[in-house]
Amino acid sequence: MAALAWLLIPLFAVVGAAIWGSWASRDRTTGDIAELNGYARFRDAMEKAGAPGAPAPEVH
Repeated sequence: MAALAWLLIPLFAVVGAAIWGSWASRDRTTGDIAELNGYARFRDAMEKAGAPGAPAPEVH
């Protein structure tokens, strides 16, 4: 029975490694599109704020 317990330890390690490997290699590009669109809007806003002739922000 003790030998069976020692054989289960590597089995659980392999199953855990397989789960972690599938999680680590998942496709994470779906969230990047929204973040890139937000960054493009931010860049446009910064360009408009720094344009010549634009009113300077008020400092209190």
